Amino acid sequence: MTRDEILASSSMPLVSPSYPKGPYRFINREYLVIHYESDPDAIRAMLPEPLEPDGNHVFFEWMKMPDSSGFGSYQESGCGIAAKWNGTPCNYSAQMYLDDEAPTTGGREIWGFPKKIGQPDLRIIHDTLTGTLHYDDIRVAMGTMAYKYPDLVLDHGKVKAEMEKLNVNLKFIPHIDGTPRIAELIGYHLTDITVKGAWGGLARLDLVPHVNCRVADLPVRKVLYGRHLVADLTLPYGKVLHDYLAR
Repeated sequence: MTRDEILASSSMPLVSPSYPKGPYRFINREYLVIHYESDPDAIRAMLPEPLEPDGNHVFFEWMKMPDSSGFGSYQESGCGIAAKWNGTPCNYSAQMYLDDEAPTTGGREIWGFPKKIGQPDLRIIHDTLTGTLHYDDIRVAMGTMAYKYPDLVLDHGKVKAEMEKLNVNLKFIPHIDGTPRIAELIGYHLTDITVKGAWGGLARLDLVPHVNCRVADLPVRKVLYGRHLVADLTLPYGKVLHDYLAR
């Protein structure tokens, strides 16, 4: 294997890469997003500086990806924090749990998504859109929303604008000696978004404390609203917003 062949590879292992080069297209990605107010001290403890909280607003989401270029079909769940980067509103990804290796590895290695393996599940149970997250066979989260109550068809432009918002991750990769090799805030915007469906509705969220899946560390103080979305979109590469190792 030559140097050029090595440097042209997309990911490890080079003989059978975990994922190809991007960008990555998602068709019919389905969301259940529950927005809520949390504890300000808990938010500040989980939000890396120099990001600042944008109120006490937190969201927990489930995503079903049936058609994802390079990653296949999988599900994902996790929580994010409404924040500000130099005054610009953004969403910070705090924790993510997936049921598939390729997007877990790719997400961590490229963008610094805080991904671990879990068992998320988004499905319709009679009149209820239901998301659950299991970690080590223990249910640590359950979100429910009334199925397709208010249709937000007239607000698709607003929904699309929200999806185009700046997203921020903390990418941390250690050196061979255990010291930090990469410690950066990464920013990106979803592109080529087509909103196929958007609904609002009553929602509830239950989080269970677990030492290795700490979604309950952002406790639910008040549920604000739920969103059910279906969209096509592209996940492009991002850019470095802040380098913690820069001198």
